[in-house]
Amino acid sequence: MSELSPAATAVLNAYMNNCGWLDGPFEKDYRCAAAVLRAAADQVVPARLESYGIRYELLRIADELEAQ
Repeated sequence: MSELSPAATAVLNAYMNNCGWLDGPFEKDYRCAAAVLRAAADQVVPARLESYGIRYELLRIADELEAQ
């Protein structure tokens, strides 16, 4: 497992702080946090829009979490 970027760490910590740190993050936790980011990206910047800056960053973090 590789070290997460500060952005991905912040997202995972926010997720785990609200869902509980039992034995640490598991594969399911990474996938769940990534799914939340993907849903947020769709709400903040729909895929059909030309401006992808925020959407790109949210999806990049989601990709990183899913790679764990």
